Amino acid sequence: MQNTTSTIQEPALAQPAPVRRLISLDALRGFDMFWIMGGEEVFHVLAKTTGWAWAIFMADQLTHVGWNGFRPYDCIFPLFLFLAGVSTPYSLGSRLTKGDDRSMLARKVIMRGLILVALGIIYNNGLFEKPFADMRFGSVLGRIGLAGMFAQLIFLYVRSERTRYGIFVGILLLYWALLLLVPVPGFGAGNLTMEGSLVGYVDRLLMPGHLYKVVHDPEGLLSTFPAICTGLLGVFAGTLLRRHGLTDNKKVQQLILAGVSCVALGWIWNLVFPVNKNLWTSSFVLVAGGWSLLILSLFYWIIDVKNLRRWTFFFVVIGMNSILIYLAGRVINFEYATHFLFSGLLSFFSKPIRLVGGILAFLAVKWIFLYFLYKKKTFLRI
Repeated sequence: MQNTTSTIQEPALAQPAPVRRLISLDALRGFDMFWIMGGEEVFHVLAKTTGWAWAIFMADQLTHVGWNGFRPYDCIFPLFLFLAGVSTPYSLGSRLTKGDDRSMLARKVIMRGLILVALGIIYNNGLFEKPFADMRFGSVLGRIGLAGMFAQLIFLYVRSERTRYGIFVGILLLYWALLLLVPVPGFGAGNLTMEGSLVGYVDRLLMPGHLYKVVHDPEGLLSTFPAICTGLLGVFAGTLLRRHGLTDNKKVQQLILAGVSCVALGWIWNLVFPVNKNLWTSSFVLVAGGWSLLILSLFYWIIDVKNLRRWTFFFVVIGMNSILIYLAGRVINFEYATHFLFSGLLSFFSKPIRLVGGILAFLAVKWIFLYFLYKKKTFLRI
């Protein structure tokens, strides 16, 4: 007698929805890093060599404000930290969904943060090149490491979104109160100058080595505290983008609304607590964070909603290895390679073309280096 196979199948186990990689996140990270790796120099050279009004305007916008105020270039650094926050619900959130141990993930987060701090110190000082007293310990990578680490730990251990928002608001208000109410010896309370602020005083009191601006370090200790909120804003945005049950267009609308609200609130707060990148004031967090939300909404809508992706490849190649190209500028002589490959060709042209062409060639050499790594699937993961 022949056996028969039952046609009744076991019910499939529920599986978590696959995590969709955000191409817009890689592209926006690459767009951001493009300016850090030298893109702004194109406009600076154009402004100097041509005198064109639009080039002068763009060159001015691609410089940092001296103290209080805000220009687009002041958004470059916080945007990078913001994007690290956006990726958190995708990287850590997916691991939690799969059942990974929370404490194990926390150890990885802390280790990554400390590695970035160490890399920042090496980036600033080299390896054993300077005596301890001459070393600068504050760094861009250090701020990304510490602020991003604490934002990710909040994501891991604070499960309520409402509580996370409360922490965000609480940090901004507490930082405001500290800078306005805590007196600094010789300057009193509420002094927001470079030397007289509580931020500079804490840097001089507690940070070893030398400070970037002698009396103040823009990547110092106390100003890292509100930078956690920049990372948290990214966490909020990433949580929204990963949320099921919302259409893509609805997500874009909420990002735009949040961005406009943050920018407006930041400039209102500026009336009593100036927008200041060096101090990373609470108003600066909102203005820079608001613009970051708006830029993310634009990239997400164009790339992931409308699926217009072909133009993004240039930036994706950069974004997939953003930390590596930042570090590579300290150990690889891209200027020498650019001179070797292009100086002969550029010598046939006029000085303005040589200068602009030299910057474009320099960027091309860096991009080709990253493209080679991209094709080899070699990425620096920390």
